[in-house]
Amino acid sequence: MSNTAAKSVVLVHGGFVDGSGWDGVYQILKKDGYDVTIVQNPTTSLADDVAVTKRAIAAAPGDVILVGHSYGGVVVSEAGTDAKVAGVVYIAAFAPDAGESVSTLIANPPPGASVPPILPPVDGFLMLDKAKFAASFAADVRPGLASFMADSQVPWGVAALEGKVTAPAWRVKPSWYLVATDDRMIPPPAQRNMANRAQATTVEAPGSHAVYVSDPAAVASLIKQAAAAVGNN
Repeated sequence: MSNTAAKSVVLVHGGFVDGSGWDGVYQILKKDGYDVTIVQNPTTSLADDVAVTKRAIAAAPGDVILVGHSYGGVVVSEAGTDAKVAGVVYIAAFAPDAGESVSTLIANPPPGASVPPILPPVDGFLMLDKAKFAASFAADVRPGLASFMADSQVPWGVAALEGKVTAPAWRVKPSWYLVATDDRMIPPPAQRNMANRAQATTVEAPGSHAVYVSDPAAVASLIKQAAAAVGNN
């Protein structure tokens, strides 16, 4: 590893959304001199999304901090073993172990946990109920933007939910985790459990599942912490 902080950041979005939600985080990181790539995953299957992400890693200059939100955590867990990845950052994200998928991780929600308003699959793809999108996914995002996010949803492939990680990056790379304490998509206790299992450096921030949209400063701060830490190794 070089003796300077990693200056390339690759941002990976989750299900139901595209990469545009990273705009606030992107602006902060760019202002601070980072090279930032925003992956536009099709969210059709884990294999496809990993392939797209690995192309972004390959194109980025130097060592990479790989960041995943929500389902993007599964993608970065699988793609993050790439030799160019210096560290992995999870933002209110799934951090599966080998053999786990989103489907297995959400199979047995704890009593009283919020249940995401996922509609029945259509042609193998899932959507969130538009009327309930803001409350469940983006409760602290300004209403106009939350409505836009609901109306511009990207159908999430059932095959992506069922994609199992083979060798998770957090077992071999330093990792960081931001817990969104008001998340109604991935229960905060589940986030903490995954962060603890990964032995991730963990911070907590008040925020919805869309904390990367509503509080980009907190998210960018953790990414910069990760970049500085790997540069000191």
